[in-house]
Amino acid sequence: MSKDIRIRKGLDIKLVGEAEKVTVNATRSNVYAIRPDDFHGIIPKVIAKQGTEVKAGEPLFHSKSNENMLFPSPVSGEIVEIVRGAKRKILAFKILADKEQQYADFGAKDVNAMNGDAIKAHLLASGCWPFIKQRPYDVIANPDNTPKAIFVSGYTTAPLEADSDYVLTGKENELQTAITALSKLTEGNVHVSVGKNGNSPLAGLNNISVHKVSGPHPAGNVSVQIAKIDPINKGEVVWVINPQDLLIIGELLLTGKFNAERTIALAGSSVKTPKYYRTKIGAEVASVVYDSGVIDEGNIRVISGNVLTGENVKPDGHLGYYNSSITVIPEGDDYEFFGWNKPVFNKISPSRALTFSWLFPNKKYDLNTNTNGEHRAFVVTGNYESVFPLDIYPLQLLKACAVNDLDAMEQLGMYEVAPEDFALTEFICVSKQPHQQMIREGLDLMLKEIG
Repeated sequence: MSKDIRIRKGLDIKLVGEAEKVTVNATRSNVYAIRPDDFHGIIPKVIAKQGTEVKAGEPLFHSKSNENMLFPSPVSGEIVEIVRGAKRKILAFKILADKEQQYADFGAKDVNAMNGDAIKAHLLASGCWPFIKQRPYDVIANPDNTPKAIFVSGYTTAPLEADSDYVLTGKENELQTAITALSKLTEGNVHVSVGKNGNSPLAGLNNISVHKVSGPHPAGNVSVQIAKIDPINKGEVVWVINPQDLLIIGELLLTGKFNAERTIALAGSSVKTPKYYRTKIGAEVASVVYDSGVIDEGNIRVISGNVLTGENVKPDGHLGYYNSSITVIPEGDDYEFFGWNKPVFNKISPSRALTFSWLFPNKKYDLNTNTNGEHRAFVVTGNYESVFPLDIYPLQLLKACAVNDLDAMEQLGMYEVAPEDFALTEFICVSKQPHQQMIREGLDLMLKEIG
C-alpha cells in the first residue's frame, strides 16, 4: 500500500549554479581511483597488486571480514599505484585506463528464473554488492541478513544534487530488472519514493510500493522516508540503494558487464556552464570541472557530492564511489567586519534575527565555504528541531554521541539515523559543531559494542 509523505520541517538551500539539463560525455580520464574509505567500516585485503592488468568488473580487493564481498575496478587497465598512508593504510587504488575498454563477462541472467540466494551470490561475485547499504549503522549491507524492506529514494532535495528524474529517463528496462532482482532479497516490499509533482521513470515499475514525497530538504533523505513508511525497531534491518546504482545492477544482469558509468551534475556558482556529464566512478574530477570552465580558479573549493554531505577534493582528486554530483563554490577565506552585528541579506538562515532570507523564499544565493563563526560549546537555541523532521531529539542525541552514552543513544533513536540526516542541523548550528562526524563516530561505536 502506497503512502504519500509530506514533510513540513526542513530547509531548502537554494544556490546559484544549478546544472542545466543537458548531458555530454566527459573528457576521458587517464587514471581512475577507488578509495577504500568510501566503503565505511571495510578493511581492504588486496587482490590485484600493483602492476596487475584488470578488466572492468574484476576485483581490486575484498573485505577482510568477508572475503566474498568484492570491490571491482570501474575500468580496464593497469594498476599503477596502491597509495598508502600512515601504518600502511590503503588510501586508494589507481588504475591507468585502457583506450579500448574490456569487461569481465559475468553472463546475462534471467532474473525471473533466479531465486534470492542466486541473485545474492551473483551480486557478490560481480562486485555490485557494495551498492546496497543497510540501516541501522549506514554501512554496506551484511549479506547474511534478510531485510524487512528495501528502500530507494528517487526524490532529490539536497542543494544542487543531480535530478534523479532526469538522469533515469529512458532507463526503465535496467531499472525494472534491478528492482525485480532486489524484490527477491526481502520478504517485505521494495519502497520507492518519487516527487509528488514529478514524472519519475521509477513510478511506473512493477514489484514496488510507490510513495509520493513533498516538502523541503531533507524530505529526499531515505531515513526520513523509512521513518514515515516502515520505522526501524531494535533488531530489524532495512536495505537502501541509490537510483543510479540500480542502473549498474540492471545492466549487469541484462548484459553480464559491470558498467560503472554514472551521469553526474557539475554545479555551483564557480562553474561557468553547469550541466550534466556522463563519466565513470572514480574518474578524475579535473576531467569534468575544467571542461566547463571555472570562475577564479585560484579561489575555489571542489566538492565530490553536494555542499552538505560531499567531500572536499583537490582538482586532481577523483569522483567518490557513491557520488552523483560535483559542486564547485568559492573558497571562504575572507572575514566580514562586524559580520555578527549587522543586517544580513545575502545568506540563508532559519532565524529572523537580523536575517531576511525568510522574506525571499525563492531567492538563490551565491554562498562560499565560510562558517561565519568558530567552534564552541553547544548553545541551546531550539533551531535544530525546526529543520529536523524525524521524531527524535537531535540535540540530546548529539550530546549522547559526544559522551559515548550507548544506552541514551539507543533510547533516543540512533538506529534510525545516518550522518547525512544531521547535515542541516550542522549547517545552521551556531556552535559550529561537526554533527555528521559525531553521528558517524556514534554509529561506529554502536556497531562495535552492540552489533
